[in-house]
Amino acid sequence: MHPAPTRCPVCSSELTVARLVCPSCDTSIEGRFTGGPFAHLTAEHLDFIVTFVRCEGKINRMEQEEGWGSYPTIRNRLHEVIRALGFELGKEEIVEVSAEKRSSVLEELEAGRLSADEAMRILRGEEE
Repeated sequence: MHPAPTRCPVCSSELTVARLVCPSCDTSIEGRFTGGPFAHLTAEHLDFIVTFVRCEGKINRMEQEEGWGSYPTIRNRLHEVIRALGFELGKEEIVEVSAEKRSSVLEELEAGRLSADEAMRILRGEEE
């Protein structure tokens, strides 16, 4: 079987499923059904998701897979899939903090010039 098309070839609107058929008993159900959250994703997006799940969400394992590229490339592809699913990247996104900045914050924390909460906020990129 071929995968069902998700876009109209005439106007590019999202297609809806109108008929379901059981191959075993030939029962059919007609109506309007959504294709679910993954229906509008490209084959590339779906391939990424399958690989991501197979690698248990471990980007370093995906780096070892042939053709997936480096950590930043994989993160960019993940962000692309997240956006394609209609989610926004926000504060949940991991902020890269330099080793020098992290060390400085830990020294300030140890010296008592920062509270644990302030240090965490700085390391999360919420304040400078």
